[in-house]
Amino acid sequence: MSERLCPRDEAEVVEAVRWAVSNARTLDVAGAGSKAALGRHIQTDATLELKGLSGVTLYEPEELVLSAKAGTKVAEIEALVAASKQMLAFEPMDFGPLLGLAPGGGTLGGLIACNLAGPRRPSAGAARDHALGLRAVSGRGEAFKAGGRVVKNVTGYDLPRGLSGSYGTLAAFTELTIKVLPRPETVETLLVLGLDDAAAAGVMSAAVGSYYDVSGAAHLPAGIAARIPAVAGAGTGVTALRLEGVKPSIVHRRGKLEAMLGAHGTLSFLDEAASLGFWRAVRDVEPFALPEGGSPDRAKAVWRVSVAPMAGASVGAALREAGAACFYDWAGGLVWIEMPGSAPDTARVRAAVAGAGGGHATLIRASAAARAGEEVFQPLDPITGALISRMKNGFDPGRVLSPGRMYAGV
Repeated sequence: MSERLCPRDEAEVVEAVRWAVSNARTLDVAGAGSKAALGRHIQTDATLELKGLSGVTLYEPEELVLSAKAGTKVAEIEALVAASKQMLAFEPMDFGPLLGLAPGGGTLGGLIACNLAGPRRPSAGAARDHALGLRAVSGRGEAFKAGGRVVKNVTGYDLPRGLSGSYGTLAAFTELTIKVLPRPETVETLLVLGLDDAAAAGVMSAAVGSYYDVSGAAHLPAGIAARIPAVAGAGTGVTALRLEGVKPSIVHRRGKLEAMLGAHGTLSFLDEAASLGFWRAVRDVEPFALPEGGSPDRAKAVWRVSVAPMAGASVGAALREAGAACFYDWAGGLVWIEMPGSAPDTARVRAAVAGAGGGHATLIRASAAARAGEEVFQPLDPITGALISRMKNGFDPGRVLSPGRMYAGV
């Protein structure tokens, strides 16, 4: 087991990284460890745990801005902003249930490092679109800051966005500033029942392209819908369209959508309480969740595929022939796939994505051996690969921080 370094402030993070640089050691950058099973499996000399850097340092509800140390729990931040009727609009996913961990363990640093977003991603953007500023320590052992506390604060490179999604391979975040937004007064979900995947893609496309401000669109085939309590009794495929805002507006928009979509299938709806539970289950991929304490090494492999929304159904169809189960978020543009066994079957998945016109397939859950030997993220084209290598050389020339977490040699 590698050594664990647990700094309590930014100065100690600098000291830890400089120690690693001077002694040619490697560090696995982590928060609370809730996403340790994501990315390629790597072995390092020590783990740099940032969960000791915790606490909200600034929250100005009237300015829609919040700053917190990187180890602050996302659940703590969400509870704080909810008390002011605000939210993290990009609806970050909680990977705990999918990876056999307790929910609510993720940190703000891990959230931005993995660029997480949930069902509201097509309308609200990803985590990087809400990152305003940061403090971090590079792989050179140098502390730096970028961005600020307002949206229009960037000249030159936008590092808060550029470092989002880097999985700790470029810098160790110590503090982050993010944008928050008002929370909708209420929510309802219109359900269209009985559609196959291709028909559902058409319905979702029409709905999100309408004037009726649909903030979430997902389709669950019958076998997947049966695993979510809010819709388990439907007995058929469920296509869900979320409407948020004030009650009179929702009633008006739901009526318009019902008139537009009624000919496609049987209609139903979920009230606020059922809607919240349903979209949380979609966000956290609860149909494929492991029991707490379950081992990803022995579980069925899970892929996250991003394609053009109308192409998602063809990816699902190709992989169901191999015994996989799947469901769709982002109006069909995000396909969650559970393989029939622990083998990722990478060649088949990437062939299905290529056959659908291209996209990105990321191996989310698999054994450590599979994650060490497979391309977990979408393989890079030569130009993008050269750019990422140059970024790594600039921020971490000694390959100290999470080397190989995303791509071998980077």
